[in-house]
Amino acid sequence: MPETGAKFTRALPYTSPMSASHEHEGTIPVNEAGNRLDQTLARMFPQYSRARLQNWIRDGSVRVDGEAMRPRDAVYGGETVHLRAATEEVPSLAAEAIDLDIAWADDHLLVVNKPPGLVVHPGAGNPSGTLVNGLIHFDGRLAALPRAGLIHRLDKDTGGLLVVARTVEAFKQLTDAMSARQITREYAALCVGALTGGGTIDEPIGRHPVDRKKMAVHDRGRPARTHYRVERRYRGYTLVAVTLETGRTHQIRVHFAHRRWPLVGDRVYGRRAVPRDASERLREALQAFERQALHARRLAFDHPVTGDRVEVTSELPEDFARLLAILDDEQAVD
Repeated sequence: MPETGAKFTRALPYTSPMSASHEHEGTIPVNEAGNRLDQTLARMFPQYSRARLQNWIRDGSVRVDGEAMRPRDAVYGGETVHLRAATEEVPSLAAEAIDLDIAWADDHLLVVNKPPGLVVHPGAGNPSGTLVNGLIHFDGRLAALPRAGLIHRLDKDTGGLLVVARTVEAFKQLTDAMSARQITREYAALCVGALTGGGTIDEPIGRHPVDRKKMAVHDRGRPARTHYRVERRYRGYTLVAVTLETGRTHQIRVHFAHRRWPLVGDRVYGRRAVPRDASERLREALQAFERQALHARRLAFDHPVTGDRVEVTSELPEDFARLLAILDDEQAVD
């Protein structure tokens, strides 16, 4: 049975090895005829990077009809590929005893409820103390998976649910499901502005042409589609439920800012807005809310092994819920 609603600060009683290997076998699709072996394998085994696959081809861990090949060699289609994928822990990803709110868990996957303010991946300025460090402490096997098993991500200041694969097989199935748009991700977002109804924002998103730290809607961006429906209206604000059809960086924040409905508290894409008739209590709450009002509140998908439907929900963080309570008291429209 899956574990639900539990918090963990210790690792599971499993000692992660320094390396592990996974055996894969498959048939090269006929439509890959003429393509490079490394490119073909990257499509057949998307859970592994092309660079890693190239190394395995070179060291003999890949056999095509029993023979070794080079990364650049062409395939004919129909051959049998055997891959011995030896993965190693990355020493720089240290295991840290970080308090994790595990909303759902079994032997194949986890759903983690990330608090706002927690960085997901280590990087420049955040070498430790991240969700990934905590995940590796919780289950050492995750160090051998791409991105420690994370199937998607959330911004540092966005809280809510993330799905994490615990095995190579689950990682591939869940990654494929995400690519096929078979994982439902629903968010609660509080926007500045009065929305009259739901709809879809279908605008391409790419790197901002001037400020490379930001994203923007522009013609050279990648397709991005966001669906939303109105849940509650306030004077000057709207609470919306948002579902993502695609998963571009900062997608919800960029799309709503593009429509001139920036998220409350968004210091990158928004603006500070306080109603003229706001009480002192509401004014202080809005000024104190210094992150985007966005929460990943529901995940739904088919289990990668059992096929059972998994649906997990998360309550709003305290600061978000408190702000809405004040708006309900003072600014509700209907």
